[in-house]
Amino acid sequence: MKISAISACYVSPAISVEQFIPEHFFLYLAKGSMMVYDGNKEYTIKAGDYGIARRNHLAKYSKIPDNGMFEKVVLFFDQEFLKEFSKQHLPAIEKSRSADAVIKLGKSKLVINFLQSLTPYFNEEGKIDERFLNVKRTELLLILLKENPEIANIFFDFSSPGKIDLEKFMNRNYKFNVSIGRFAYLTGRSLSAFKRDFEKIFNATPAHWLVQKRLEEAHFLIGKKNKKPSDIYLDLGFEDLSHFSFAFKKLFGHAPTGLNAQQKNK
Repeated sequence: MKISAISACYVSPAISVEQFIPEHFFLYLAKGSMMVYDGNKEYTIKAGDYGIARRNHLAKYSKIPDNGMFEKVVLFFDQEFLKEFSKQHLPAIEKSRSADAVIKLGKSKLVINFLQSLTPYFNEEGKIDERFLNVKRTELLLILLKENPEIANIFFDFSSPGKIDLEKFMNRNYKFNVSIGRFAYLTGRSLSAFKRDFEKIFNATPAHWLVQKRLEEAHFLIGKKNKKPSDIYLDLGFEDLSHFSFAFKKLFGHAPTGLNAQQKNK
């Protein structure tokens, strides 16, 4: 199902490059496709798909353009907006049992018509005019709740993450490039409690352990799986290739490209 009225990349605002979702947002993909990974599950989002990305979840995504084109519509539902909405509309709320970071929604004529109606409200920067933003967000949320009443349990759960198994969480999510403060928050701890619990479990500081763990995985992927350093450093939580190479050489005594060369000579 295509939206012919959408011919540009309309975003309000842009998706953060951080591998963490701080606020719920609605995403409609007009052109191209996306791969999203949340530490537990991988999602494929194709042109014409839409759904909800959930706050307080880790997520990595990669864009796959279609003939060079990648177009999306993004509308954020921040906590302040949702709290005001809930006061006026009093939705029935239960705590969500789903752990998924992405909730795909079934196709609806109401949603498709809403997307087509957005075109006049975007400015030259591809953002919805601030004077109409809350009106359009309210309209979309009313439609989503009418079509999918169960998602009220997601939107209007304003609680913070509870305390969880730190060791299990970190061993599953160490590749995500987020701050130690984010890890602390997602495990239901203050930063000081997180550092204290972390050192009891791992006998290392979080920063040292994260680098070591990521580099050990890199050594395995390069040495045993014949991966290129340039193909894996981002997936392992490093922000740039030079920093990754420097840290790798410091730990193992040789550059990651040297390990590639050793494998080729065997």
